[in-house]
Amino acid sequence: VGVGIKPKTAVDVLLPLVDLVDMVLIMTVEPGFGGQKFMADMMPKISFLREKYTDLEIEVDGGVSPSTIQHCADAGATMIVSGSAVVNSENPKETITYMRDIVNQAIQKTPA
Repeated sequence: VGVGIKPKTAVDVLLPLVDLVDMVLIMTVEPGFGGQKFMADMMPKISFLREKYTDLEIEVDGGVSPSTIQHCADAGATMIVSGSAVVNSENPKETITYMRDIVNQAIQKTPA
């Protein structure tokens, strides 16, 4: 079970729900339209959740691409949704592998 919030929703609304869910989704664009610009100012929401809930699956969706994936991984995201960056890539497999590797490297650096 997962719960998500869009950019204008405060992260603290999730606190009463975190222990009831398996995953939290942080939208980094306003939902509904593909190809929007990544909102880096959503990264503190991810960092806040990661600091409080070290085992929580945190997913990021919206504008995630090879140029923004490091921000997501460094903030503590463990799951990534990437639409336009993958389907518009000259080599989707390479793009997916690159982004997966960045997230996995960040997970490996996280203290247990």
